[in-house]
Amino acid sequence: MGDLRRLIVFDLDGTLIDSRRDLAESANQLIGELGGAPLAEEAVGRMVGEGAAMLVRRALEAAGIHVPLDTALPRFLAIYDARLLNHTRLYDGIADAVRLAGRYARLAVLTNKPTAPTERILTGLGVRELFDEVIGGDGALPRKPDPAPVFTLMERAGATTATTLLVGDSVIDHETARRASVRCCLATYGFGYATFPPGRLTGEEWIAADPWQLKEVLQRFTGGG
Repeated sequence: MGDLRRLIVFDLDGTLIDSRRDLAESANQLIGELGGAPLAEEAVGRMVGEGAAMLVRRALEAAGIHVPLDTALPRFLAIYDARLLNHTRLYDGIADAVRLAGRYARLAVLTNKPTAPTERILTGLGVRELFDEVIGGDGALPRKPDPAPVFTLMERAGATTATTLLVGDSVIDHETARRASVRCCLATYGFGYATFPPGRLTGEEWIAADPWQLKEVLQRFTGGG
């Protein structure tokens, strides 16, 4: 699609989409089935970012439920599969920002969410065609913050560390960019930013407090007008 010399890698949850309510309701249905009390939506949102298994583990621990993960995880995935697009939406302004960036750079989604629901969400929200590649957390490549998926995307796009930008809302995304030695833009509007440790910022990051600021960052990175 875009310029092979530039690559922009986007996180999904909390960066492109607001999926917190569907994730929280899915986790709480699982917890309810296991006899626990529901968790606050904000609390579940702070558990997102390291894949479904970690989300389920954290949610069950917070609810005081002790069941094997290999039992709880498949049930959570089945519940969430039925809720993927109940409330999940693109953040206002995101589609325009991504569409503009795609005129000047290759675009990819890199998420720790499993690939199948990621593809369904992007397709259901009408933006799958905007991205050249999608890498989920259940494929052959390791999950973030391992930089291997970023390196793979860079190689496929013909990009370098200087011409690659990673956009995300969490410390996992920030750490991925650090390990890959690529530029980072933090989407502070995303729910993952709530757990970002104080003092971690280096001053080299770009900050987007909303999707309109993100659009400005993407324009600056790509040189697009």
